[in-house]
Order: sequence, then C-alpha cells, then structure tokens
Amino acid sequence: MGRKKRDIATSAAGKDVDDFLARVASTPSVRAADVRGRLLFAMDATASREPSWDNACQIQGDMFAQTATLGGLDVQLAYYRGFSEFRATPWISTSADLIPYMTRVRCLGGHTQVERVLRYAARETAQRRINALVFIGDCLEEEVDSVCAAAGELGMLGVPCFMFHEGFEPTAANAFQQIAKLTQGAYCRFDASSAAQLKDLLAAVAVFAAGGRKALADFSRDKTQMVRRIAHQVSPKEGTRAE
Repeated sequence: MGRKKRDIATSAAGKDVDDFLARVASTPSVRAADVRGRLLFAMDATASREPSWDNACQIQGDMFAQTATLGGLDVQLAYYRGFSEFRATPWISTSADLIPYMTRVRCLGGHTQVERVLRYAARETAQRRINALVFIGDCLEEEVDSVCAAAGELGMLGVPCFMFHEGFEPTAANAFQQIAKLTQGAYCRFDASSAAQLKDLLAAVAVFAAGGRKALADFSRDKTQMVRRIAHQVSPKEGTRAE
C-alpha cells in the first residue's frame, strides 16, 4: 500500500512540475547585476542531528559553486543546540569562510527552536532582504500554532522557507509543510544516507536565492525528481530577486 501511494504522489508531482516550469519559463528573472543573493542557512544542531551535520559540512560548498555565474551568494549560518543556545555567524561570501564555522560546531542535546529561527530571520530581513531561508531538521518539540504564526509573519515579508526534513517524524512533517506553505517556499523529506541528494537540493535553493525563479527552473530541468519538486513548490508570485 505504501509503495502505491508513493507512485501516485510521484506521478501527480511530475505533472505539477511540468505545469510550473511552463509558467516560470515565461517569467523574467528580476535581478540586479550588482546585488548578491542572501541565504540564511539554519540547522538543528541538537544531538540527534550529529551524523547529518557532518554531511552538511562536506557538501555545502556546492551552494556557492552553483551561484558563481548568477552574481554570487552571501550565506549566514544559524543553529540551535543545548539549553536555549542559538548562534548565527556573520554573512559569508565563500565556502572557504563558511567551513571553519561549521566544523567548530558540536551537536548538543536540547529542545528544538524553530520558532526562534523564523523570528530571527524576520529581524534580519527587516534590516536587509533575505532571498531564502533553508532549514534542516528532524523533529519539532514546540507548539505548532506558535511556530506557524511566526512563519506567517515571515511570509508577509516575502522570505520563502525551504524546509528539509530528515526522517519521518509526523509532527515535524506537518509543521514543516505548513511553514513552507505559509512562506510560499517548499518542503522536502530526505534520507540521512543520501548525501548527494541533499547536495543537489541545497544547490537548488542557492540558485533560487542568487538568481530567482527562472534560474531555479533552468537548474532543475535536468535534475532529479526531488530537485524538480523544489521548483514546483515555489510560488510564481514570490521569491523574485529584488532590485
């Protein structure tokens, strides 16, 4: 029964992807040549995420590489762990500068702080526009309504959230999908063993942040089903790079 449901979902997603790409192909990418994209890269660094954190440290460099011809990308790493610990790096323009920050982090047990991530993103974009928020996590231990309220406020600011869900925890799946919908972003579940898959997904979002919907459509056309699904979920009315 599970396999049949996945087949049906994959077929429906494929049609939606084609429809989305047809619409986005006629929409010009709005991007000022002298403005770099800005991507907030937020991660759950609680104890359960340690193996995946190591994978992310190894593959995040492709986010920068894929955007080199689109005007470049600035990334800020934010993470939470332990007892109410939340940290964010300066805005960083190269993979070489980001890697040392990521490799110094050690995962610690603690509760999730997804709402805090969303509210931090809202404060940051109020100062200077963030083109996309990436979040990678595996669970949610907060009040869903409160988290979604914060997501709605961020959505009003025009910041799409790309929620990458490791595993199958149902409460997190429900909340992450709602966050993506409220911000007109995208939700995707991934397997912790699929490092190449996550690499492609992160690169796709980086391309979106740097070059807008048209750049994402071009990037996703020859990629995997999961990457194309990211393009499918992004609203054609939001996420265009500001001048």
